[in-house]
Amino acid sequence: MHTRALASTGRSVSSIGLGTWQLGADWGDVDEADAFAILDASVDAGVTLFDTADVYGDGRSESLIGRFLADRPGHGITVATKMGRRLEQVPENYTPENFRAWTDRSRRNLGVDTLDLVQLHCPPSAVIDDDATYDALDALVDDGAIAAYGVSVETTTQALSALRRPRLTNLQIIVNPFRLKPLDEVLPRAAAAGVAVFARVPLASGLLSGKYSADTRFAANDHRTYNRHGEAFDKGETFSGVDFETGLQAVSELSAALPAGVPLPAATLAWIAALPGVTSVIPGARTPTQARANAAAGDLEVDLTAFDAAVRDVYDRLLRAEIHPQW
Repeated sequence: MHTRALASTGRSVSSIGLGTWQLGADWGDVDEADAFAILDASVDAGVTLFDTADVYGDGRSESLIGRFLADRPGHGITVATKMGRRLEQVPENYTPENFRAWTDRSRRNLGVDTLDLVQLHCPPSAVIDDDATYDALDALVDDGAIAAYGVSVETTTQALSALRRPRLTNLQIIVNPFRLKPLDEVLPRAAAAGVAVFARVPLASGLLSGKYSADTRFAANDHRTYNRHGEAFDKGETFSGVDFETGLQAVSELSAALPAGVPLPAATLAWIAALPGVTSVIPGARTPTQARANAAAGDLEVDLTAFDAAVRDVYDRLLRAEIHPQW
């Protein structure tokens, strides 16, 4: 597994990390034994970055990770958590007092004195634009509650605003073959600023696994059932905001452009990881087999020139008009 510097923190993280939303909620049920098996398989495969949040299962994901790492002293894993969605999404709730309460809760869940990295969890744009936000985050760093901070965003406009902040460590944004807008400005500016980029939703909620069809059905408590049109949160978090049927057509065309024997998810993860400016790609996994397959993409050595051309062509023909203006 290749590793890359996490900005100026002195840490390195694997080019393929592990997103752990699924260990908390919203992806159907993942029991405790399966959760630990997924974490174990990821670490064995060279993953050194876990991405979580305080709202994933109301802290379940954080707590499971904390318990898992407690049995592995010297583990070398960087845990990036997120905060800010435990209250109504209005700027008035993003106060120093709430920042302190949220980070204290995450410290307890993870069983640590200092959080490795805390990201604002897709807050309102006004919060990202506000100087006071970063004053409060700086105070948490200075107090030793957190070692570093970043921002997870929905839009490229939000990303470009966050990138103006000198102590920003990382930016988390959706990047995949269905979301190419970050390639225009965000990735180059992040690289120039020395800010790490975590590419989330890399497989478009599994759509880019190539395993779904028009007949695929998801559990009632899976966001791929209940949030297709943004009923619960930003619709871009579900299938990257792409219409399911259109996504299936795009997947078919992308699969046809692959080198023989290369699975679509592996090619997709490797393609994202190779983009200039991307530090780590953070797919989720609901089984140890998925976790190992995702991690293996970090070592994939294959010519993806034709795939890259297909990604850009498919995006321009099928997706750009709908997706580019929204995020």
